[in-house]
Amino acid sequence: MHEYPHMHRMAARKGDADINNILSSEEELEEALCVLAGSDPENCSYSKGYVKRQAVFACNTCTPSDAEPAGVCLACVNKCHDGHDIFELYTKRNFRCDCGNRKFGGFQCQLNPGKAEENLRNLYSHNFRGIYCTCGRPYPDADDQDDNEMIQCVVCEDWFHSRHLGCPVAEPEELQEMVCEACMNKAPFLWTYAAHIAVPPVIHVSDPEEEVQVDVEGEDNEDCHRRGEEPSFSKVPTEPEEAVNRSSPGKRTHEEMTGSPAKGTTKIVACKLKELQARGLERLRQGAVFWPYSWRAELCTCTSCKRAYVAAGVQFLLDQSDTILAYEKRGLEEPFGQHPLMALINSMDHVQQLEVIYGFNELTTSISEFLYQCASEGKTVTVEAVHQFFEELKARKRRRTSDGNQ
Repeated sequence: MHEYPHMHRMAARKGDADINNILSSEEELEEALCVLAGSDPENCSYSKGYVKRQAVFACNTCTPSDAEPAGVCLACVNKCHDGHDIFELYTKRNFRCDCGNRKFGGFQCQLNPGKAEENLRNLYSHNFRGIYCTCGRPYPDADDQDDNEMIQCVVCEDWFHSRHLGCPVAEPEELQEMVCEACMNKAPFLWTYAAHIAVPPVIHVSDPEEEVQVDVEGEDNEDCHRRGEEPSFSKVPTEPEEAVNRSSPGKRTHEEMTGSPAKGTTKIVACKLKELQARGLERLRQGAVFWPYSWRAELCTCTSCKRAYVAAGVQFLLDQSDTILAYEKRGLEEPFGQHPLMALINSMDHVQQLEVIYGFNELTTSISEFLYQCASEGKTVTVEAVHQFFEELKARKRRRTSDGNQ
C-alpha cells in the first residue's frame, strides 16, 4: 500500500500481478523493507534515548485522536500492540518510544515497563492522529478521487499531497529532497540558497542598486548577541577591504613568520551565505522547494550561520547522516544487517526468487484491490472484513495447489 522511494513519496497504488510487474518487484520489496531495516524489531528503543532516526508508529487503539499524541517503536508495535489499529509514520528524527508511559493510561510496555511518564523532547504533529498535509486529511483517503501521491518534507517530516505544495512537481531525474513552504519561511535564509542550488532555480536578477542585507564586516555577530542587540547590516563593498596591519612598520608578526594565527586573534572564515547574497539573485518566496540530494553540503558552516540554524531549529541539516537515504543505507549494511526476508531471497536460486517475488507482488496487489474496492463502495475496513479477505486468499491458494497436483 505504501511506496517509499528515496524521493520520500508514498502513494496508494492499484495494479495487476502480471509479468511486467514481477521484474521491478524485487527492487520495490527492498525499498519497502528499508524503512524497517534500520530499526530493531525485537528490543524497545527507549533505552537508547532520543534515537537519531527510527521507524515510528502511532496506536489509534491505545491513543485515539482525542487523546494526547504518542509514538511507539517497531519492537513495541510487534510485541505490545499486535492486532491494534496502527498508523505507520515512516521515520522520525530524535524520537523516544512512548509505549506504556502516562499517555497510555494503565497500559504497560511489555518490553520496557520502567519508562518515565513523558518524553519531553519528542515532537508531535497531526500525523500522530492519522492526518497529513495542509488539508489535514487521512491517508489513504477514501473521499479523495484524485491522485493520492504524497511527498515528505525533510524538515517538519509531514507528508503533503503534491497538488498542495504550491509548485509544479515533476518526476525527478535524480535523488531530491523537499522542504515545504512553511519550513522555508521558518528558516528564511534557505530562500537565498534556493535561488542558486534548488531545482528548478526559479530566479531573477535583483536591481544592482538595491541594498543586499549582510552583516557588517566591522562588527562580529557574536558580540551583538552578547549585548542583546540585533546585528547591523549594510551594502556589500564592491572591492574587498584590505586588512589593517596595526603592528610596527618593518616588523613581522608571529602569524606572518609561522603561518598560524597569533594568540588572541580569530581566523576569519568566509561566509557562503553572504557570498550568495552578494550575487543579487532571488527566488520567489512561494511554494515548496526541491533540492538536489547533495544540497546540504553547500550550506555555510561559519559560526554565525550555525547559530542561525539552531535558532530556526534546523541544525540537523548539517548532519549528512540525518537523511532518509543514509538511514536506509545503514539498515541494509552492517552492523544492522540485512532484513531477514531479503537474506532469505538471496539464498534462493533464480526460480525460487521469482516464485517469492511473484507471491509478494500478488499479495500486495490483492491488498490494494481489496482497499480500493472498500473505498469505492464506501465501506469501512473492519477487522472481520480483513479476516474474511485473508481466508479467501488462503482458499484461492488451496485451490491452485490442488489444481497443480492433479
